[in-house]
Amino acid sequence: MQFIGSLIFTAFLFVWTFFYAIFFVIACLFLPFRHRFRLARVWAAVLLAALKWFCRLDYRIEGAQNVPADNHIALWKHSSSWETIAMAVVFPRQVWVLKRELLWIPVVGWGIRQLHAIAIDRKSGHSAVGQVVEQGKQRIAEGDWVMIFPEGTRMLPGQTRKYGVSGTLLAVETGRLIIPVAHNAGTYWPRRGLMKKPGTIRVVIGPPIEAAGRDVREINLAVQGWIEATLSRLESSPGDEDLQTRSV
Repeated sequence: MQFIGSLIFTAFLFVWTFFYAIFFVIACLFLPFRHRFRLARVWAAVLLAALKWFCRLDYRIEGAQNVPADNHIALWKHSSSWETIAMAVVFPRQVWVLKRELLWIPVVGWGIRQLHAIAIDRKSGHSAVGQVVEQGKQRIAEGDWVMIFPEGTRMLPGQTRKYGVSGTLLAVETGRLIIPVAHNAGTYWPRRGLMKKPGTIRVVIGPPIEAAGRDVREINLAVQGWIEATLSRLESSPGDEDLQTRSV
């Protein structure tokens, strides 16, 4: 039954996204950005509800009190497709840093453009970092959060790679805070494969990290250390251990 539910959800994901994108692109002709993002949140909320219904896969937020009232930069662990959907529900109005190839998807790519996403060429190295910083400053000035996957690609559970510096550099240059986010979605929604496992994904939002005046590499190591250590505790103790109060 779990496989059938996963199959139905996957079909729903593609159909819902395609047709909602058509509606979204048309609606954006008449809506300012703040209302566009509300529509994007509806898209994500429906998918999370469908995931719970068809696959018995829910989620829980820990550390919500660590999200400041104004807009900053969130660095997320990237281990599945789940967080690319859930972040629109978990955080306030936001823009995403993503690979430019997503803009080439018919209809869906048009919708992504309307959300002011920062689309980069991951192979361009330093120029991609500069693009994130330049456009990120504009988005922050407009009142948006900036969502970044510092690993740049989905990682298998228990694995990581050197975190990119674009988000940290953006925080240093704007004086904004970094909010680290760890989660164990990769355990339930694997990077490859159709099957979604039933259970509850735990999302832990860490304490804000001051970036102004600090060394970029030092901050990056602190962020990565907190996210990976938190994820390790999530995987070793799936209960209700209080993780969000551990400082960076």
